[in-house]
Amino acid sequence: MWIKNIKLKNFRNYKNLNIELGENINIFYGENAQGKTNIIESIFLCSMGKSFRTNKEKEMIQLEKENMLVEIQYKKSDREGIIRIEIGNKKDIFINNIKIKRLSELLGKINVVIFTPDDIEMIKGNPEKRRKFLDIMISQLRPNYMHILSLYQKTIKERNYYLKEIKEKGKDENLLEIWDEKLAEYAEKIFTYRKEFIKKIKEKIEKIHPEITKQKEKIEIEYISHCEKKEEYLELLKQRRKLDIIKGFTTKGIHRDDFVIYINGKQIDIYGSQGQQRTAILSLKLSELQVIYDEVGEYPILLLDDFMSELDKSRRDSLLSHIQETQVVITCTDKLTLENLNFIEYNVQEGKIVSIGGKQNGKIRA
Repeated sequence: MWIKNIKLKNFRNYKNLNIELGENINIFYGENAQGKTNIIESIFLCSMGKSFRTNKEKEMIQLEKENMLVEIQYKKSDREGIIRIEIGNKKDIFINNIKIKRLSELLGKINVVIFTPDDIEMIKGNPEKRRKFLDIMISQLRPNYMHILSLYQKTIKERNYYLKEIKEKGKDENLLEIWDEKLAEYAEKIFTYRKEFIKKIKEKIEKIHPEITKQKEKIEIEYISHCEKKEEYLELLKQRRKLDIIKGFTTKGIHRDDFVIYINGKQIDIYGSQGQQRTAILSLKLSELQVIYDEVGEYPILLLDDFMSELDKSRRDSLLSHIQETQVVITCTDKLTLENLNFIEYNVQEGKIVSIGGKQNGKIRA
């Protein structure tokens, strides 16, 4: 799986861009705020149908413009395709020039694994970051997952609104059973998906992490949820009903699931060094890459947004050793020295590609 071509129009600071990518490593370098991350954002947008940087889609439209376009031509082992996303007063998504009706029709067309400097917050930050990691991976491989998750989130919103109505206006609390039944139904399905993929990640990471740490560290992952079975979650909602009414929101559910990482038996967010935390992130993402490969038979596109600078040489070498057959898009502030690897480099300045170089078959290309 690889991206052949990217076209951007009025996207962020790109007025017009039409660029071919190489099948191996593509490096976009330049000073900060020149538009490097925008390239990665455009790829992620065509994979997931949304940005990893903002929930406000109009922020992606160039200043003083009314609409934007992102178009990506991609190739898989058995087919080629074109994804086009147009955002103005509304968002339209096209696959091979046919407008789709549901986001689930897009998911899985282009699979990606993304590294960003903020990923360290997946270890140190709140559970929302860890749930997002799971949601991005699973929805690419099981498009119906995102549909069920959206239904759950909509139901939570409605239930929370009614909880406030009970508290403020004395509405009948027994009517909460309508939402409770739906929540429990969706939560059980979401839990099943997450449990399946946590298991797959564990199988991969328990092999990858000792390799990266030269057998010095054993890694374990524990999935925490209250929604394994519909009946148990329904009972929990009843038990916490009074508390939910007082607080005005649903205090337990799949929307509060989490997973905890342990290194040599110790919880990494509390006892792990910064180096251990970065290594755990690296292992987690490489495990995601392998899980996607097992599922679809092709490696996903690897997006490294200013991440290589976060790694020391040992971790960088470990990363590169695991991505030999993967198309990689890297952003960085300085040129990278990649030994024994083919790559194309693009110098980005103020939303324009001003030069292209690289190395192919051992020969430097200026």
